[in-house]
Amino acid sequence: MNAFIAEAARTPFGSYFGSLSQVRPDDLLAATIKELVAKLPKLDPVDIDDVMMGDSNGAGEDNRNVARMASLLAGLPESVPGVTINRLCGSGAEAIIQSSRAVKTGDAKYVIAGGVESMSRAPWIVPRDSKKKPESVSVDQLNQSTVGWRLTNPLFPSQWTASLGRCAEIVAERLNISRQEQDEWALRSHQRAEKAWASGLHDGFVFPFAGLSRDESIRPESNLEKLASLNSAFSETGAVTAGNSSPMNDGAVSLLLTNESGLSDLGIDGKNSGGYGKILGTQITATKPDEFTLAPVYAIEKLLKKLNLDFKDIEIWEINEAFAAMVLTVLHELPQIDRERVNVNGGAIAMGHPVGGSAARVVVDTTRELRRRGGGIGIAAACIGVGLGVAIAVEL
Repeated sequence: MNAFIAEAARTPFGSYFGSLSQVRPDDLLAATIKELVAKLPKLDPVDIDDVMMGDSNGAGEDNRNVARMASLLAGLPESVPGVTINRLCGSGAEAIIQSSRAVKTGDAKYVIAGGVESMSRAPWIVPRDSKKKPESVSVDQLNQSTVGWRLTNPLFPSQWTASLGRCAEIVAERLNISRQEQDEWALRSHQRAEKAWASGLHDGFVFPFAGLSRDESIRPESNLEKLASLNSAFSETGAVTAGNSSPMNDGAVSLLLTNESGLSDLGIDGKNSGGYGKILGTQITATKPDEFTLAPVYAIEKLLKKLNLDFKDIEIWEINEAFAAMVLTVLHELPQIDRERVNVNGGAIAMGHPVGGSAARVVVDTTRELRRRGGGIGIAAACIGVGLGVAIAVEL
């Protein structure tokens, strides 16, 4: 039995403290579930077997199983269960992986997967007192929960717990990836994302929400001179800047996975009348936490070997742009990848990186680009904090 993406929907990605910052993450996710179900008139919501959603934070309004909360807010029957999955930047992809396994094994016929993050609304975290009573807190103990390490265990080596940007920078320096290369990739991302939106390529997938009709972080006015003028963001003289890194964002993605029977019952022909393609294979890998930008390299290599595929068999690549340094690291280590087939409509540097939902977005965008090209095999990949990587192959 195979697992197919039958339909998908996402909000525009809002900028940090931008247009979606007043929307709770459970409401963001609920909006995508509601939109998804509305696009599937032959789907009886009572037949949905599970809702599996990625969420990286889970410390604020997305606490206590945001997948379940969003399902109820979206109006799904109370009988539909939900589970929230955290694999940091790969959370949305992990939700797809686990959902596809449930479908392939016959445990489920219809599963809604995807992910959400509201980085604007991530709370400050206060450690608890070591005593049961009386409890006390201090403002000096506040820890941000937006992104990166927090309440770090002192037993970890210090190089492991450096900022993600600095870790990406160190690996890029080792590979002689220049600041100019990183800035050029960032500019490419903005230019291609702007062109994609102007061409209507997101119509039918991204829906207007809360007054926002397109991804908010795209900077069409950017140029190499502006990018070159930005200061190093994670070290004194390093090449990684705010301009060649992904921004922080708010947004959500939902998609429906089903089997051949489900596609038929929904009136979807995977090739000709809708549908987003088949999950061909998946791979998770791990390496040293400070070398997380290399983990997608290993994920891609293992996935290709597992599927007995060659680089030349891949029509399109989506590599989540956490940092230009990361994408360029992957391309440096895998020169067999045709760069002109990578992130052809821009990436997270422009569109944004709401952590829990980003990897789901790259999977869906891979399938959507395959449809525009008449089919083929595509690979979506992402780096993940603490030394992880993910790759998912899809076929249309």
